[in-house]
Amino acid sequence: MDQLCIVTTGGTIDKVYFDDKSDFQVGEPQIGRILEELGVAFRFTVIPLVRKDSLHLTDDDRALIRQAILAQPARHVLITHGTDSMVQTARVLADVPDKTIVLTGALNPARFRGSDAEFNIGCAVGAVQTLPPGVYIAMNGRIWDPHKVRKNVEANRFEAL
Repeated sequence: MDQLCIVTTGGTIDKVYFDDKSDFQVGEPQIGRILEELGVAFRFTVIPLVRKDSLHLTDDDRALIRQAILAQPARHVLITHGTDSMVQTARVLADVPDKTIVLTGALNPARFRGSDAEFNIGCAVGAVQTLPPGVYIAMNGRIWDPHKVRKNVEANRFEAL
């Protein structure tokens, strides 16, 4: 892998809890900080594209994500994304040629102790380097075909269709 292009779209992975508002808001992208702290041995660029909960992503947002990826020379792309509509975005990207694209996120914010964010990012980094061109989802220690997976909201995990 020459260089990893990381596109951030918001989602739980980047959420921050605001006590004064008693709610969560999408904060700054966390993946760059995480990769720097882990001392990764590859070059990466972070493109903070949108900062939304994935339930609020629109078709226009997905078109913007697609355009941004097509405009990048990097063949390896990792997208941080909210889990609720990750599958939908992955399907929009399914026909992007000559790139390995892996979407990942977290069920708990990266800033929280016990978050699955670092684990999911690690799985996604491994996947994006080793898989053939195509689009994949890296969640819960598994690599998924976006056409054969769904998020089980009640169990709070991804599972085969």
